[in-house]
Amino acid sequence: MKLWHVALPCAPFQTLTYAHPSCFPADSLQPGQRVLVPLGRSTRLGVLVRETDDAPEGVTLKEIVWPAEQSPLLDERYMKLAENLAARQMLPLGRILEVLLPHGFRTVKISFRLFDKEFPSRMSGIELTRCSAEERVRLHELWTEGKMQVSAKRVAQKEQEYCFLTQDPPWPVRPSAKRQKKLLEYLWEHGPTPRPALTRELGADVSTPLKTLVTNGVIRLGAAPQYGDPEDCACERIPDTPALSGEQATSLEQLLGAMRSEHPKPHLVFGVTGSGKTLVYLKLAEEALSQGKSVLLLAPEVALACHLYRAVKTHFPDRDVLLYHGYQGPATRETSFLSCTAENGPKIIVGTRSALFLPVPRLGLIVLDEEHDGSFKQEERMPYQAKEVAHFRACSDRALLVLGSATPDLKTFQAARQGAISSVTMEHRVGAGTLPDITLVDLRVEKESVGPLTPTAAEALRHVVEKGEQAIIMLNRRGYAPLVYCLDCHSVMRCPHCDVGLTYHKNREQLVCHYCGYSLDFPCRCTCGSSNFLPMGEGTESIEETLSTVLPAGTGVLRMDRDSTRRPGRMEEILDAFARQEAQVLVGTQMLSKGHHFPNVTLVAVPDGDMGLNLPDYRAAERTFQLLVQVAGRAGRGEKPGNVLIQTRDPEHYCWKYVRENDYAGFFEHEVVLRKKYAYPPFVHLGLVRMNYPKEWEDGEARIMDLVQGLCEAGARLGVRVLGPAPAPIAQLRGRKRFQCLLKGKDWPSIRKVYAHLYNSLSRYTKIRLSLDLDPVNML
Repeated sequence: MKLWHVALPCAPFQTLTYAHPSCFPADSLQPGQRVLVPLGRSTRLGVLVRETDDAPEGVTLKEIVWPAEQSPLLDERYMKLAENLAARQMLPLGRILEVLLPHGFRTVKISFRLFDKEFPSRMSGIELTRCSAEERVRLHELWTEGKMQVSAKRVAQKEQEYCFLTQDPPWPVRPSAKRQKKLLEYLWEHGPTPRPALTRELGADVSTPLKTLVTNGVIRLGAAPQYGDPEDCACERIPDTPALSGEQATSLEQLLGAMRSEHPKPHLVFGVTGSGKTLVYLKLAEEALSQGKSVLLLAPEVALACHLYRAVKTHFPDRDVLLYHGYQGPATRETSFLSCTAENGPKIIVGTRSALFLPVPRLGLIVLDEEHDGSFKQEERMPYQAKEVAHFRACSDRALLVLGSATPDLKTFQAARQGAISSVTMEHRVGAGTLPDITLVDLRVEKESVGPLTPTAAEALRHVVEKGEQAIIMLNRRGYAPLVYCLDCHSVMRCPHCDVGLTYHKNREQLVCHYCGYSLDFPCRCTCGSSNFLPMGEGTESIEETLSTVLPAGTGVLRMDRDSTRRPGRMEEILDAFARQEAQVLVGTQMLSKGHHFPNVTLVAVPDGDMGLNLPDYRAAERTFQLLVQVAGRAGRGEKPGNVLIQTRDPEHYCWKYVRENDYAGFFEHEVVLRKKYAYPPFVHLGLVRMNYPKEWEDGEARIMDLVQGLCEAGARLGVRVLGPAPAPIAQLRGRKRFQCLLKGKDWPSIRKVYAHLYNSLSRYTKIRLSLDLDPVNML
């Protein structure tokens, strides 16, 4: 009897063994094909993994009910990718497929339409299991003749009706309209939401305030949101046939040589901001397409992916170009997924990290632009590093992998130095643009006078505005004030669930936790009964307000942060307005630090350059260097020279010397010595074990200590150093106490084995949750 391993991309997410359907020929099913299988009293959708000879003794195996498609949705290489991820993350293959497959390909209700008088016009999977052997043979004949077709039932139409906010706060509602405010706050925090989800989260009585707000035009109803419409993306288009600079031509020649080899070696494109890396990517794509191979071009964020998409569409007006990212609606993503499975010629896919999981045939080129960006690492659901996935796919397809950045990840640069990957260097900007001058402003000597800006920075900003030029101010802290201090009891207002300070958002008149979303109307009362508060610190919201009062009348000021870009399309509106010079000043967080090209920007000001330097993270200096070099690169990209002002209270920190000189190589040499001294990547492999338990559990910390004792013993046997457990930097989050351990080992298998020992001991501690993050990006 022929047997199959079948992975279930839905609960219970296991890989189970089933018998080949007796009415089908032995070679009629293939790995990667979706099938209906019996489970309990129902049928589930599964994916064929491989044939097996391991029949459990004394067990009668059930047969696969029926295939859900005529040919496999996923090819052999895609299945190997999924299995590789399952092994890396120590998760069932079904869990991996749940993440990789679009929702409609794993949760739809499958039935079958029949065009034969002997049978009903429609049959479900359960009804197929009740057919006799003779009937199933006849059904197979209908299947091969095309008279039995799969029908996939999508979600009901009401599930696709989303609720959208039409305006930013403050909203025109009465203070006493509590239910309306609650609904608005929910949509503000969670974005466009299906109506049934609102009912589940806010109760059945949400329909009345929803109807009122729709009538008043504050909320609208519509189809699933489409974020990041490329046609609305405001980024300068690359000319059709720009001339290559000498550095671009030399780099391209080396990369083309690598692409034409039988086993292309990964390459780092190390080019300063504005050096023309995008054009090199496009020329490489031309070569891949000429070989009949597809191309994946990835950016870390949706706005940058839209920018790249526009450049690709301009360069390849007659080619099949797809834009793919996680904020698109389900139907759009499913259509793109199916398009990639169709054998209709090479494609160009532009997107964010999730585009790596499209079943693109015959890949010839994979590009990760801004490869150092932390957004290429996913930490929720299934943690993965996009660079690792891209490397696996490139090796599998014998494609060229290109990692591009002006400030590469230190591990990537070390790999290039050691010859594990190759590299090309582009040290000069193309065209008339030159790298900006960077000046440090010592906050110990010169105090802030205009909000968080010193007189030097304020005067430079006024000068730029008076000349009709543009400026960017980056403060990586949203809201109006990061802390609210009670003047009577001398305490800070804190989130009861996360034990972090609440941020004051003036437009919303609320105190908000940026970790769990908890909010409190402001003004309010402190636990001591006082309402005597002092907002402390500066956020992007307060800078926007301050600048509008001190700059010349009529000066436009825009703000781009997570709060101002929550509504679909709002980010594109802000970038478009700034590109058209409708505003002279753009204030924002790190989301404006990279990829954007505004030739009229001649000043970048960073009010608090020290913000990231003192975080409890071994990458703190590296991230600060990368962020500031990237945001500095927004200035002087046109014919006018640029200037950058960075305010700091620690001008002697070694990081600033290399930022001022735009000296990545010097920073690398300094930082890599420290990494080696303290045994951090790239000299060791690092795993972060996160543990948490309900804050009400009094024995939680003692049980954590008991659990980790076995972890230390396993680490000693396997040569893995275990540091901790210690309270996480954010010790309480969403009502759970948090601890973590660092695992330092010589390779990934040993770290996984140590974690497996810990995980297997977890059955004695049902209240504790565990997770393993390999090569962690977020240490908080």
